[in-house]
Amino acid sequence: MGITTINSRTFNQDASGAKRAAQDGPVFITDRGKPAHVLLSIEAYRRLIGHQASIIELLSDPEAADVAFEPDRLGCLTRPADLI
Repeated sequence: MGITTINSRTFNQDASGAKRAAQDGPVFITDRGKPAHVLLSIEAYRRLIGHQASIIELLSDPEAADVAFEPDRLGCLTRPADLI
């Protein structure tokens, strides 16, 4: 895990390079020589906050189509209306 430091001007001129560097570790972006922002990969950010995937994220995973899922039948979920 490498830490990269770049200034704001370099970041503005080469955002793609900063994104590539973020795959190897955090990228500190400085303003007037002082750290002002940190660029992280989404994986690093999720580890940092302890993110747990939502059901939507899990179901949208392309590999989820390979998982066999056969829910049990719930039986009758309706009942006749009581109109009296």
